[in-house]
Amino acid sequence: MAIQSATSEEGAIGTATDSRGRLVTSDGTPLRRALERANRRRKLTALALVAPLLAFILIFFAFPIAQMMWRSVDNPQIVNALPRTLVALEDWDGQGVPDEPVFAALHADMMEDLDRPRREQAIGPLGIRLNYELSAARSAISRTARSVPNFEEPYRDAFTDAHRLWGQPELWQIIKREGRPLTLSYYVAALDREYDADGNIVKRPENRQIYVSLFGRTLALSVAITFMTFILGFPIAYYLSTLPMRYANLLMIAVLLPFWTSLLVRTSAWIVLLQQQGVINNALVGMGFIGDDGRFSLIYNQTGTIIAMTHILLPFMVLPLYSVMRTIPPSYMRAAKSLGARPWTAFRRVYFPQTLPGIGAGGVLVFIISIGYYITPALVGGQSGRMISNEIARHIQQSLNWGLAAALGTMLLVGVLVLYWLYNRLVGADSLKLG
Repeated sequence: MAIQSATSEEGAIGTATDSRGRLVTSDGTPLRRALERANRRRKLTALALVAPLLAFILIFFAFPIAQMMWRSVDNPQIVNALPRTLVALEDWDGQGVPDEPVFAALHADMMEDLDRPRREQAIGPLGIRLNYELSAARSAISRTARSVPNFEEPYRDAFTDAHRLWGQPELWQIIKREGRPLTLSYYVAALDREYDADGNIVKRPENRQIYVSLFGRTLALSVAITFMTFILGFPIAYYLSTLPMRYANLLMIAVLLPFWTSLLVRTSAWIVLLQQQGVINNALVGMGFIGDDGRFSLIYNQTGTIIAMTHILLPFMVLPLYSVMRTIPPSYMRAAKSLGARPWTAFRRVYFPQTLPGIGAGGVLVFIISIGYYITPALVGGQSGRMISNEIARHIQQSLNWGLAAALGTMLLVGVLVLYWLYNRLVGADSLKLG
């Protein structure tokens, strides 16, 4: 059958042999070559069918991730703006203020940059980059750039008179350390570390350590949200799988209904419900459960983030659980009970273990989505309910420190991959069942 199928695609059917005893088709082509040609045509056809999807993934998924990872180490600003200065700093020992030749090289670099068209000038990016490392460095660069055409020798006195930072060794240490095309400074900052005067990596002052605690908070909130969706979603999925179809369909509509409503609308509704003068607190006060001065603080904190995100991500737990529970025959539970097992024992030892693939799939989905969530924590989380994604967005939109944002995003991506790898080692990714 395989020979007939292959040879029929070539336009001939037959099992003739040539002078060397090889099987050939009716047109004289060796049968082996005809089969290889047919297989090659099938592979090319399959590649042509998946090529649009592959191109979409590469352009809109893989390339942006690669670009983010590259930006987290890319460091061209100082190299482009101060090439002569970096060469002059090679012999500087890092102690005190550099000598006159370094300032002369700095003057030459800045003068050359000012002669370029405004769009090609590197002074602006240089000030922004140095300001990430040292406060007021941007103002020092911009103020000096306006005055540098009027500088006269000795340039060292002219620069130190233009701004105080030129007389501080810390600025020159940063210029020398970061004068490389690639840098790890963004990752050092993302780990709440910094470089000291000797170039060693040390902890930042405690009042400036925010990112490690944010990563820990993001992980803790994601685990809590995953657990809450499991507690609420398991009974729903169980009843969906056991109810008659007409009732199960109505319950499924209720589960899917949030997907038909805008995420912003759902989050705004929780603001109305959870605020201290909102529906929930007013109802509790009206029923006498709490006094007017004892209203709960349910929003702009971690509680609000957990409640709102649990509601939003609940369907992602229910649907994988339901898809697995529908495949569990009810006769298993009846057989366990007929053999003397109590209902709870039958559920715990017979039914529940069979739902673990659905629990794993739902847990992975909810956890991965929640660990990178942005809109809901930004609206209802306040200061204590913010997650690392909100800090990444702040650096992109406000501080414009894209390198640090890329480093934080890369660390978040690597962290998720490590957790998935651990899950695969401990449980096995092949046990996941999404439907």
